[in-house]
Amino acid sequence: MTVATSRHLAHPEPAGVDNRLVVGGAALTWRSLPTPTLPDSAAVLAHSAVHALAAARQHAVHGTELLLSTASRVDTAMRTELLEAGFTVSVLDGDGVHRSAPARPRAAEPGRLWLLTSGSTGRPKRVGHTLDTLTTVRADQPDRTWLCPYAPGTYAWWQVVTLSLTQPGQHLVVVEPDELDDWPTVAAAHGVDAASGTPTFWRRTLYRDADALSRVPLRQLTLGGEPVDQAILDQLREVFPTARISWIYASSEVGASIVVHDGRAGFPVDWLDRRTPGRPTLSVRDDELVVTSPYHGAGLAGPIRTGDRVQVLDGRVLITGRLDSDEINVGGSKVSAGMVRNVLAGHPAVAWARVTGRRAPVLGRMVVAEVVLAPAPDTGVPDEAALVRWCADRLPEHAVPRRIRVLTDIPVKETLKSDV
Repeated sequence: MTVATSRHLAHPEPAGVDNRLVVGGAALTWRSLPTPTLPDSAAVLAHSAVHALAAARQHAVHGTELLLSTASRVDTAMRTELLEAGFTVSVLDGDGVHRSAPARPRAAEPGRLWLLTSGSTGRPKRVGHTLDTLTTVRADQPDRTWLCPYAPGTYAWWQVVTLSLTQPGQHLVVVEPDELDDWPTVAAAHGVDAASGTPTFWRRTLYRDADALSRVPLRQLTLGGEPVDQAILDQLREVFPTARISWIYASSEVGASIVVHDGRAGFPVDWLDRRTPGRPTLSVRDDELVVTSPYHGAGLAGPIRTGDRVQVLDGRVLITGRLDSDEINVGGSKVSAGMVRNVLAGHPAVAWARVTGRRAPVLGRMVVAEVVLAPAPDTGVPDEAALVRWCADRLPEHAVPRRIRVLTDIPVKETLKSDV
């Protein structure tokens, strides 16, 4: 990797510069990472976790305008878009920095960080931030060793990375994609006591090897990035009865907006429209979550419609899914795919569920589902009819799935999410 040789730093070294990093089994620190020489403005496609971390430190020290991602998340069309926007597309690997220069370079914005959204509503788009707006954990924290399983450059990745960069005593153990299936063994070997992941990440780990997970000495578990249901919170509480289990609502557009520690899905309804200086304000308009946040992306201000559907139930505001995919119209009756999914996930033999609508004669749409069953459940293996009966006892008739297909493994994307 090409290393910058300038003796003059644009910024002081970050406060977490001596925190321990474990990447690919090697023990490093932020200070010992090589600093790549990057152009202004750089769209860096990192080939490994260590290259991504090196680019993050380079930005923290030099303030280079930076968009960071993995090569697999940026296709040919997106590379063309970045070049047309004036970025130098820089592939960062063990041989150095390989650059593709734009025809018309952009005027650099020092200190600017760009995130690519997950693309759940279409093609990814760029959202501008700074290291400061991405750093939402500011109070002193107890010393912890965090697992970082996220794809480099995603909002969730930056949340863990900025915590380690800015807070002494916040160490990182980073797992590469090919280590994800065995991450509990890696985490236990390196003393990981805090881990952040999507609900799919946690469900998949419980499904594949719950015993190995129980051997990781976790004191803090965090969930986010997808709707968080009561079933996964209860399953994690059973494995880690004394740990703090938190779920976080955050996005590239509005930053980290909701943090819940009480072990219950959703957040209290009395948090709605509560205005506190320096904190996000949460509202609901037409069943959509609306957030006004001091951590919003560049060019975004005031109330921002998130595109996430919510329902108020038993004094809690539940986030059930995306507006464009959560609602299923069955013969004129509206069904929340997320609520049906939560009912299926509550079955003791179901490890994961996905609910969608399918075209049907007369009704227009009908509810269908896919499930992954827990290995050797104590309650026995339910058939499709048993799962339909489970739903019929808990849902109105029009919301009961008419077809339920059993999959053999929990699907997961590079972002650690399922298509739910």
